[in-house]
Amino acid sequence: MFASHLDRVATRMLYAWIRPRLFPEHPGELGLDTARPVWYVLELPRRSNLLVLREETRRAGLPAGDGYFFLNRVTTLVESARERHRHPPMLERIVNASVEDAGHDVQLVPVTILWGRAPRGQQSLLKALFSETWGPTGHFRQLMAILVHGRDAVVRFAPPISTRQLLGTEPDATRAVRKLARVLRVHFRRQRELAIGPDLSHRNTQVERLLAAPTVRKAIADEAATRGITHAEAHRRAWRCALEIPSDYSYGVARAFELFLEWLWNRLYDGIEIRGIDALDGIEPGSGIIYLPCHRSHIDYLLLSFIIYRHGLTPPHVAAGINLNLPLVGPLLRRGGAFFIRRSFKGEPLYAAVFKEYLHLMISRGFPVEYFIEGTRSRTGRMLPPRTGMLAMTLGSYLRDYGRPLVLVPVYIGYEKLLEGHSFVEELAGQPKRKESLRGLLATVRSLRREFGKVHVGFGRPLSLAEYLDSEHPGWRNESAEGAGSWLNATTSGVAHELARRINEAAVVNPVNLIALIMLVAPDGATDTTTVRRMIEHYRALLRAAPYSSMMAFCDVAAEEIIGHAIRLGAIERAAGGERLCVPAGDETLLAYFRNNVLHLVALPSLLACLLVMEPCLALERAVAAIRRLLVLAREELFMNCTPEEVSGGVDTVLNVLAGRELIRRREGDLLAPPPGSREHAELSMLAETMRVALGVSLLKVALAPDAGADGFSVPSTTNPSASPRG
Repeated sequence: MFASHLDRVATRMLYAWIRPRLFPEHPGELGLDTARPVWYVLELPRRSNLLVLREETRRAGLPAGDGYFFLNRVTTLVESARERHRHPPMLERIVNASVEDAGHDVQLVPVTILWGRAPRGQQSLLKALFSETWGPTGHFRQLMAILVHGRDAVVRFAPPISTRQLLGTEPDATRAVRKLARVLRVHFRRQRELAIGPDLSHRNTQVERLLAAPTVRKAIADEAATRGITHAEAHRRAWRCALEIPSDYSYGVARAFELFLEWLWNRLYDGIEIRGIDALDGIEPGSGIIYLPCHRSHIDYLLLSFIIYRHGLTPPHVAAGINLNLPLVGPLLRRGGAFFIRRSFKGEPLYAAVFKEYLHLMISRGFPVEYFIEGTRSRTGRMLPPRTGMLAMTLGSYLRDYGRPLVLVPVYIGYEKLLEGHSFVEELAGQPKRKESLRGLLATVRSLRREFGKVHVGFGRPLSLAEYLDSEHPGWRNESAEGAGSWLNATTSGVAHELARRINEAAVVNPVNLIALIMLVAPDGATDTTTVRRMIEHYRALLRAAPYSSMMAFCDVAAEEIIGHAIRLGAIERAAGGERLCVPAGDETLLAYFRNNVLHLVALPSLLACLLVMEPCLALERAVAAIRRLLVLAREELFMNCTPEEVSGGVDTVLNVLAGRELIRRREGDLLAPPPGSREHAELSMLAETMRVALGVSLLKVALAPDAGADGFSVPSTTNPSASPRG
């Protein structure tokens, strides 16, 4: 009596707030037979859902029936599959009665109660965050869902399921229970998929599968033997690893991220310009996709996932450093699709085995994945040498199961101003790297009122892994991943460098990049406005007539607009009088970051200018030979896509542009620099200075030496264009 009174009070309190919608609107459409027993079935044991069920059946005039039961229990990840799918006792009793008595028939009415519309349709960040999910729902989350979605709840009664018709003459009660439970689970799953989409949560569905994999079972046995612990303890360690790594994807959190990020981008940036994304539409349906962006900022993975999601594609599962698994932030990132990876697997063979198996499960099942081929954020602005650990695991996974095509998509991301800019400068000056923390994250909120210009995202040429392997190692399909040996290491390195080059192909020259190229070679970081305008036009003429690749882009706006934009962002400032421009004191290193973003795009014209400044009258043949030698170094240092054999045509195009801009003269087979002291000579010297500092005068002299053979020229990688503001 007391419990019934409490239920009535709780129902009145609940309905003072919620306004559920009933489907079907006319309960008579269900076709219930009041002469036969009726049992209502709810998916999960939530008290609020039970109160709603009782009130809606009363209001709709539906029979109270013999009662209700919950199909599933609230389970934990440590439970086995058998425990997790234990059948409810009431279902067993109903089935046993139907099996024992051929005339006994029960009507089971599945009732789906959902709080809110599909997450994709939510326009409120809070509503999206607390919308329905595939994961277990705690008391707090259920309370928030009621408060946020109480006026948009849905109660859906399904047509009754006749136990007699479904079970037929099944004599085995155990099999009959399994059959009926499976039918009910499929029904609830389909209803949830219609509302929130398919279950992409690996944390809920894959932990047990990871631990059951042969490679992980062997690693558990090895762990027990090596460390002298019991098998149970080794299994618990593997379970902790399996719980630490996977994402816990939630459509609601993904939609909340979309709404939040849309607000954030509008707050921070003048816009996001996207190029080449149509290449994704040309990828064969059913292919696995690995997104491999360059890494410039913590914004990168949020930005790329946002763009892919907005393009209508499945958002990728993103590899995030374990340092980002912060309180509050980590769980949100995990539900947004992040999976966490330790910085090093050294001395942790069990963790390595679990992680490799997790990555293999995602790739083999076709889930898109995103990770950074550089491994860490570039503090210098240049493309860092690829770290091949994740890529090697990707290739190893593909060799294990190559039934599904796998495509690697390189992505270039360029900023006009960085959130982490000043911390990068501090690290280059020798200060220790700042550790990520919740306090530090909250401190960055102060940056939200600053202006950060535009963001440029370029999708490079996708790389089909099967086609690459066919060209580099025919017959790879006949070899196992374990027996691949040294050829796999060499191939992994080749794929990594090819992807780095394809990322650089999709680079974008923004206004700050252009200003950085000019101001960092100006004497004392200052020059007159006229010179800056002319140098902008020189660079744009070169990029237009002799583009580095068909994928690259550059800002094609008036020089004065570029200068004004750079001043607004604080990249440069006007000196006293307003006719001279200069780099703000202490910002040279930060500006060098943006120069290094596009160093590879202007390497060829800058190298030619270097040679002519050093030798004002230079034979064309010697210039081409010297450029070929220099590209042996520059191609590896800057991940350039051109080979020494392709130089001649590019050199001729660049020389024609330089001649048209009056920066050089051509006389028969010779190249002539402008007269010393002329404005043109000063501008050619500024063009030359970019690569002269990067390579060094001594290397340029070696390249020009008459006895330097084109095939034998090789120099060590000893320079770093970001070690100093000018370099």
